[in-house]
Amino acid sequence: MTLTIVDHWLTHVNQVISPNHDHRPDENDISLIVIHCISLPPGEFENNYIDQLFTNCLNPDDHQYFIAISNLTVSAHILIKRNGQVTQYVPFNRRAWHAGQSCYMGRASCNDFSIGIELEGTDSGLYTKSQYNQLADISASLIDRYPSLSINHITGHSDIAPQRKTDPGPGFDWLYFYSILNNMV
Repeated sequence: MTLTIVDHWLTHVNQVISPNHDHRPDENDISLIVIHCISLPPGEFENNYIDQLFTNCLNPDDHQYFIAISNLTVSAHILIKRNGQVTQYVPFNRRAWHAGQSCYMGRASCNDFSIGIELEGTDSGLYTKSQYNQLADISASLIDRYPSLSINHITGHSDIAPQRKTDPGPGFDWLYFYSILNNMV
């Protein structure tokens, strides 16, 4: 584990502040990590459109796909790009707006108690080793910092909203991810 958390922010990562967050019902109840994937436009990588979406600055004129999503107010706590670069948008003690209508182990409204981590990718594609390494490092840091989190409470968006979502998709190698994470916690 090489990352540290100070005042609910990862140190030594990019910070782009999203306005799309609010108070958690219980600031001490951080007990789930939700893995997502995103690319804007779909299937395109290494641009600034995700930052723009999470900061309400996405221009609908930049791409036809953006017309339908430019008015969304969404965010995640973390984005891990294909090259492993990490950006944090929301401090971990705040509720980011990433899970939507969701349920985990009988608990609804997963945004209330989860941390959302986006991987730059598609739910039909593969992820990079850099992404897995960063995801494992971040997850280990979160588990170390927040007592309610554990290695057993990491899930995909598709698992908490199966009627609506398919990410991170079949290309996400859970066994590989856990093999890295198990060596860190």
